[in-house]
Amino acid sequence: MGFKRRGLTQSTAAYVRVSSRAQNHATQRAAIEQAASARGDVIAVWYAEKRTGKELARPELDRLRADARAGVLRRVYLFKLDRLTRSGIRDTLQVVDELRRHGCELVTVADGFDLAGPAAEIVLAVMAWASKVERLAINERIAAARTRLEAEGERWGRPQRMSAALIKRARSLRTHGHTVRQIAAALKVPKSTVQRALSQKVAE
Repeated sequence: MGFKRRGLTQSTAAYVRVSSRAQNHATQRAAIEQAASARGDVIAVWYAEKRTGKELARPELDRLRADARAGVLRRVYLFKLDRLTRSGIRDTLQVVDELRRHGCELVTVADGFDLAGPAAEIVLAVMAWASKVERLAINERIAAARTRLEAEGERWGRPQRMSAALIKRARSLRTHGHTVRQIAAALKVPKSTVQRALSQKVAE
């Protein structure tokens, strides 16, 4: 979901993205606001989403591209180029070229490269390649960690919010006629957590 949007006529915009719902955009937003202010810009439109960068089709990025094609964005700030996409050179150059063709300048604040210089295409290609390689390496490390934990008999994923003892107590209370809301209040855990615990099959 994006931040509240204001008027679009020849606006300066910013696009921020994180990969998981547990993350937030605060660091990116602060850095962009500081860089924009130094250039005398005020960010009028924010596009923000919590989506992986491995896919090019994303709701807020789609909206940004549509606004650029409509000719209403004159400049777009990014924290880093990999916030735009991490799916490779072709996708990166496609989006950047599309923005430029419609009169929209792209500015990154943390990469340390001028994307409008004489070697811009080479810089963009190298950065896009490095971003994709980094994403693939992260995926490989996660897969290796999951395989190791499962081989050791450990559970993969977020830790359960309810211990086995709490789940047993919740089931006992449910058996005695208590509602999910009452159980959640008694155990001091969210109602949704109680519902998930009660819906799980009892281990044999």
